[in-house]
Amino acid sequence: MEEVYARTKTIQEDKVSGFCPGCMHSTVIKLIGEVLEEMNLAQKAACVLGIGCCGLHMDYIAYDTITAPHGRACAVATGIKRANSDTLVYTYQGDGDFASIGLAESVSAANRGENITVIFINNGIYGMTGGQMAPTTLMGMKASTAPKGRIAEEHGYPMHMCEILNQLTAPAYLERTSCNTPGNVIKTKNAIRKAFENQLNGKGFSMVEIITSCPTNWGLEPLDALEFIDKKMIPEYPLGVIRDK
Repeated sequence: MEEVYARTKTIQEDKVSGFCPGCMHSTVIKLIGEVLEEMNLAQKAACVLGIGCCGLHMDYIAYDTITAPHGRACAVATGIKRANSDTLVYTYQGDGDFASIGLAESVSAANRGENITVIFINNGIYGMTGGQMAPTTLMGMKASTAPKGRIAEEHGYPMHMCEILNQLTAPAYLERTSCNTPGNVIKTKNAIRKAFENQLNGKGFSMVEIITSCPTNWGLEPLDALEFIDKKMIPEYPLGVIRDK
C-alpha cells in the first residue's frame, strides 16, 4: 500500500499554468502537492476551494477537490472532516474569500478548533473579480473600489488574520510565510507539512497564511511585485510562527 501511495501523483502534469506571470498560486499548489506525495497522503486528501483565482486550483491537481460557495470553505471542510475523520481536509482560500465574505465561517471554525487545515493566500487584493479592495489591502494601496487608495476613515485598516485568530483559545497552529525568495518557499513548504501533521495528530485547527503577489491587479511587473512584497507587504504582515501549541 505504501508503494501505491508513493506513486500517486498530485499534479496534472499535462496542464499548462493559466495563472498570470508572477502569480504565486502555481508555486503554492506545487508545494502542497509535494508535501502530500512525500507524506503519502494523496489518496486520502480532500481540498475545499474558495472562489476566485483559488478556484483555478482544481484545474491542476489530480486528487479530490470540491468548490464551496463563496466564503464558505471552512464550513464545507468542517462537514467533510466530521463525516470522514480519516480524510486529510484542507481549504485553499484567498483573502476576500477567507477574511471578508467568509469571515464568520472562518472565525467560527477556528473558534471551534475544527481539525482542518487552512491554506490562506494573502495578496492584498481581490484577483479574478476585478482588483477590488480586500480586507488585507494595505493603507494607501489603490484598488478598483478604492481608486485613491485605502483610507482609514473610509475603509478601515488592513486585517491581520493570524493575529485575529490568535486571540481565540482553540487554534493549534498559526504561521505566516511567503514565496518571494527561495528560502521562504522552503519555509512555506515546511509550514504546510507542519499543518498537515497537526491534523493527522488530531490537534485541531491550523492555518498557514502565505503572502503572495498579484502583479496584474497591483499594476506591477513580476519582479517589481517581488520587491513590493519585501518592502510593503511583509512589513505590514511580518512572517513567522504566531502560535504553535
